[in-house]
Amino acid sequence: MAVTTGPRPAAPSPWDRTRGTALRGVSRASKIPGRSVRTIGRGVLLALAVLKYAIRDIVTLRLPVGELLVQAWTLLRVTATPALLMAIPIGALVSVQVGGLVNQLGATSMVGAASGFGVIRQGAPMAAGFLMGGVAAAAIASDLGARQIREELDALRAMGIDPVQRLVVPRFLALVLIAPLLCFVIIASAVSAAYLIAVGINGITPGSFWMSFGSFARVLDVWSALTKTVVFAAIVGIISSLRGIEARRGPRGVADAVSSAVVLNVVCIVIANVSITQLLTMFFPMEVS
Repeated sequence: MAVTTGPRPAAPSPWDRTRGTALRGVSRASKIPGRSVRTIGRGVLLALAVLKYAIRDIVTLRLPVGELLVQAWTLLRVTATPALLMAIPIGALVSVQVGGLVNQLGATSMVGAASGFGVIRQGAPMAAGFLMGGVAAAAIASDLGARQIREELDALRAMGIDPVQRLVVPRFLALVLIAPLLCFVIIASAVSAAYLIAVGINGITPGSFWMSFGSFARVLDVWSALTKTVVFAAIVGIISSLRGIEARRGPRGVADAVSSAVVLNVVCIVIANVSITQLLTMFFPMEVS
């Protein structure tokens, strides 16, 4: 019995393959705004739930203080040493760069002012934010993501326990609690490094350094730095927890959640820093005391 076969379909040309790839890329790109809006919405809902549970547990004295302290110590242990190591190059860089410039201008006493202005207003909160957005975010997202793929969160829901109240709130409050400590560590280390470089290498007298430092650095700058750091901590806590509890597809999903949390935290911290700095500049302009 003879078998007849029709003509074979022609292979797609390179132009057809390129056009198909471009169409698929456009289709995926068109879905990004919608996915971003939905992600922001879930983040806002998670933030509202965290605030609700945190306020209610604090008022009713049902806050798991033991879990809060454990998480605070864990996050502080993984971030304190990197904070110290990040602060020293920041202070040294400010001192070296500004020192070389002011030496050419004959205003060597202004190195202290640059250290106070640059480190306290911008360097310390940004360093603390990036540190929390990297190290702390990875710790939170990986922990919650591992619990998600092991179905621990589903088990809590089956027992009538909200994972947000039991797991997210202690980590959120712990990160907000240690944020000012990290900021103080970075400020002290960076200013000390700037002082040692300015006095030991650039030959600036200690008195002129601290005099110019006190002329530009104000208590308001410290409070603004602490405010920025707390806001960054809240952003990191919400984003990292959201990415962790939404982890899927096994261990690879946990790794993707950690990477996504770090990237989103860095972007949001930069945007928040620009916004807060603009507001502070508008309402509290820089003054020389």
